[in-house]
Amino acid sequence: MNKPKHVIQTSISSPIDSIIIQATDKGVSYVGFYPPTQHPQISIEQVTNKHIIECAKQLAQYFNKQRESFSLSLDTQGTAFQQSVWQALMMVPFGQTQSYSDIANALNNPKAVRAVGAANGKNPISIIVPCHRIIGASGKLTGYAGGLERKEWLLKHEGI
Repeated sequence: MNKPKHVIQTSISSPIDSIIIQATDKGVSYVGFYPPTQHPQISIEQVTNKHIIECAKQLAQYFNKQRESFSLSLDTQGTAFQQSVWQALMMVPFGQTQSYSDIANALNNPKAVRAVGAANGKNPISIIVPCHRIIGASGKLTGYAGGLERKEWLLKHEGI
């Protein structure tokens, strides 16, 4: 039987609201605006988990326009397909957008547009895995777990 993972959680301030960061000893497991599960909250000053500390540092750099990509150990849980979508999202460069269809094509599965959308919506690592850069084929903003106003802010922040 697998031993349950020990998850540490903290929150940091950002220009678009408080951001929850969760991590295990293997890496960052969640970055978002609403915790998927409750874990004991630790103030950022008391955090000793190196993954949370580095994530908070890199997010601050991103919001201060000092960083365009992230280099963090991640510990995400998802199906093989979800993992492949999240990897493809990380290939979308700062300041650019792609459609769900573009991601499906990048995965050599052009008929999986809806599945890509569903996997995009399950992305547990907002901003770091840039699901906000994925828009509808028409160029319109589509769903974002953090809300469309935050998605719009992030895209404007990146010059889009």
